[in-house]
Amino acid sequence: MFRTGVRAELAQAADSVDVVAEAADTAEAITVVSELRPDVVLLDVHLPGGGGVEVLRQCLPQLPDVRFLALSVSDAAEDVIGTIRAGARGYVTKTITGDDLVAAIVRVADGDAVFSPRLAGFVLDAFAGSEAPSVDDDFDRLTQREREVLRLIARGYAYKEIAKELFISVKTVETHVSAVLRKLQLSNRYELTRWATDRRLI
Repeated sequence: MFRTGVRAELAQAADSVDVVAEAADTAEAITVVSELRPDVVLLDVHLPGGGGVEVLRQCLPQLPDVRFLALSVSDAAEDVIGTIRAGARGYVTKTITGDDLVAAIVRVADGDAVFSPRLAGFVLDAFAGSEAPSVDDDFDRLTQREREVLRLIARGYAYKEIAKELFISVKTVETHVSAVLRKLQLSNRYELTRWATDRRLI
């Protein structure tokens, strides 16, 4: 439904933007981008099947001329910084207006980097080496859904509450928690909470 809305907004700016394709998940996105080589890819950071960062990792080495503009509901520093480090040229949130989205796409196509002022601050702080929330190799190994589960666990949510929040089963939550603990080499949710707090991910 959201993609349909975005496409409708972009259709009103047909003189500036021509939508050549869309994709529902990471694998489809990688295939479409590789085949069509568009000027700009409007990329959902939380794309099912691996996330926008995986699309960037798969496509950019082979398609250095394709520019990526990230679009997300998240304005969390680690999402912004991780996506930009992976190669996106800009990052906007889903609260953006249709006109501003078109303008952002055009600017990225022209070679500009596009961020809202708050998000730009995250990026500048991160690359200047200041005290911005850090993104480390351990965190990069987590999938997008594992990161979501990690944050909710760290905020004190019970498994049932996480399942309801993310529209998944309790068993799936347990599987994600086990994967997070294994990848981060932690023993329990209390260590996980401390790990996330130290990195200011909550």
